[in-house]
Parts: sequence; structure tokens; C-alpha cells
Amino acid sequence: MGQRGIRTGSKGVPVRYEAIDEGLRKVAVRAAELGASVHMPRIGCGLAGGTWSRVEPLVTERLVGRGIGVTVYDYG
Repeated sequence: MGQRGIRTGSKGVPVRYEAIDEGLRKVAVRAAELGASVHMPRIGCGLAGGTWSRVEPLVTERLVGRGIGVTVYDYG
């Protein structure tokens, strides 16, 4: 689970970057097996309170670095 809850509290934002990293690792393995690309929003950056500047390097390392095509959608 990449986040706990949806609000910032005394313990900080609910995003869990380590969990996002692990999830992306698993997605990368499966995408590579299938020869698939990945399409996603800016995960962890909405109600989870995370920042794209922390998530993007994880996407780059886990997916793009393995040659997996990634499309990130911005909803406005």
C-alpha cells in the first residue's frame, strides 16, 4: 500500500515512498514479461500528499531505466 489515509497529520503526509518503490519494482517485472508500457497518473501526489520530485526518480529508476515505456497523465 503506497499510502496510509488521505490527510496530513502530526505524523506527516500519508504517502509511503518505500511502498511506491516496491510497487513500481513489481510493475516493472510484469511489464517486462509482457513487453508492455505503463500508463499512470502522478501516483502518490494527490490526496497522499507526496511530491512528484520524490516519485519521479523512482519511476525513472524502476521503469524507464529498464527500457519500459512510461506515460504519466496530469489531471487538472
